[in-house]
Amino acid sequence: MNKDQKNEVIELLKGKFSQYSNFYITNTESLTVAQVNHLRKVCFDKNVEMKVAKNTLIKKALESLNDEKYAGVYEALHGVTALLFSDSPKEPALIISDFRKENAKLEKPVLKAAFVGEEVYLGDNQLATLVKIKTKNELIGEVIGLLQSPAKRVIAALLEKANKEGGEVAEAPAAE
Repeated sequence: MNKDQKNEVIELLKGKFSQYSNFYITNTESLTVAQVNHLRKVCFDKNVEMKVAKNTLIKKALESLNDEKYAGVYEALHGVTALLFSDSPKEPALIISDFRKENAKLEKPVLKAAFVGEEVYLGDNQLATLVKIKTKNELIGEVIGLLQSPAKRVIAALLEKANKEGGEVAEAPAAE
């Protein structure tokens, strides 16, 4: 790889690191070509971009962004490295976890590090934590559910009281 090609890769990676606030650094060593292709297909289907690059080029791309928040991931840059870029903080974790379950004899891909939002998660032992992260839409759904719950209880209590007293009550409209 000549200098121009290396600079091209660095610029591409800089663009990806700037575009996505979440990325995972994994080790795909010892996966067969068929397994890597299957992993790439699963990533593509889930809107996760998978890129393989040399560790030195990844580090140079991160360093060129002049942002200290990435310093924690440098120690994970060793061995074979595949990057998973995603808008979702937990989708790559789910992909890795599901891929391992499908291939029960494999412990790969191994999570070396993850950069989610502004947090760095180091080591494969963090995968279970990352799978449990709630997405923005999940959190919004929970808040809406919590807000609707008291109103539903009040309406149910009023209907129950009216039924006990034998009065007629108009049917309450269903909440959407």
